[in-house]
Amino acid sequence: MAGVSDTPDLNTEGMPKLSFDGKTLSHFEFWSGPKFYWPIWLYFIYLSIRFRGLTLITAANPSFPFGGLVGESKSKILGIARDSLPDLIPDFIVFDRLEEDKYQAAERALNISKRQSIKFPFVMKPDLGCRGAGVQKICNQDELVEYLDKFPANGKIIIQELADDEGEAGIFYARNPQDESGQVISVTLKYFPYVYGDGIRTLRTLISEDPRASQLPQIYLKRFSNKLDSVPLEGQKIRLAFAGNHSKGTIFRNGNALITKKLDYAFDEVAKKIPGFYFGRIDIRFSDLQRVLSGERDFKIIEINGAGSEATHIWDSRTTLSQAWHDVRCQFRLAWEIGAINRSLGHQPNTLLEIYRAWQTEKKLAKNYPPTL
Repeated sequence: MAGVSDTPDLNTEGMPKLSFDGKTLSHFEFWSGPKFYWPIWLYFIYLSIRFRGLTLITAANPSFPFGGLVGESKSKILGIARDSLPDLIPDFIVFDRLEEDKYQAAERALNISKRQSIKFPFVMKPDLGCRGAGVQKICNQDELVEYLDKFPANGKIIIQELADDEGEAGIFYARNPQDESGQVISVTLKYFPYVYGDGIRTLRTLISEDPRASQLPQIYLKRFSNKLDSVPLEGQKIRLAFAGNHSKGTIFRNGNALITKKLDYAFDEVAKKIPGFYFGRIDIRFSDLQRVLSGERDFKIIEINGAGSEATHIWDSRTTLSQAWHDVRCQFRLAWEIGAINRSLGHQPNTLLEIYRAWQTEKKLAKNYPPTL
């Protein structure tokens, strides 16, 4: 059977070999938000009392809107980083989806992209959003028109140069604002799942017979609904996920054992060049993990997530629920501690009303985003 657990091609060049150790999916990996996070929300209340601030987390990253908790503009955060790290940030533009015909919108988007020398294929994603919502690789004008047709009017879209290396990782960083140096507290390795054609079975059959993909029909069958009856050629690789998000079907592995002093130093240097950034996850694409671990800046930053981000190693299928909850609690305690220090330095957190309004705006837009592919 050509599945994600037994096909050598999935052992991505430049990445450690992927093994499921007999477990392809954790029992809580696709729980609803309330079911998984309720103990964390109770812990938020404790932290709010302990540090005297219900919204203190929004002061964790003073230069990010809402500290990166909610409603933050991805383009503003990337723009802050690009000013000091231009070699690490793939070029991007922000496109306003006006109330216009989808073909007019596509023509305008192409013209703006060409002026920035951003060519097909490129990535399109909402400027406001989380958990990989609305992320697509756009390869031609027809796909561009379709994406814009489904995107809500008056929303903002990031059109980003494609960083097409197969390796992807989430590097979670934290630093006390009063300390000279910070450290990497989590590394998540991300593997993109494939199925492999044999010239006989349909894509539907390949997915249904795959050890892991078969457990996520709500993701993959819906995503490939118009191709399910096609028969991939023998040896043809079909990538089942593009966005590096576990909720969209990408496979996560805990890479904390790989953290090195050189990695700490490299990302400390990167993070300190992003003004007002003390806590969050830097998502990178690369061709050789060993070069990254050895401290070389041989990677591209595709996204920077602030106070609302997770140390995503918890979504490794081998992680227990109690360990996941423990790690998330530790992470957010750091966020409150950093927010408290920044408050003492004069950075005021957002109000609860401001956070609620930003969350409502993001929620309203997100329910109308195009599907993630």
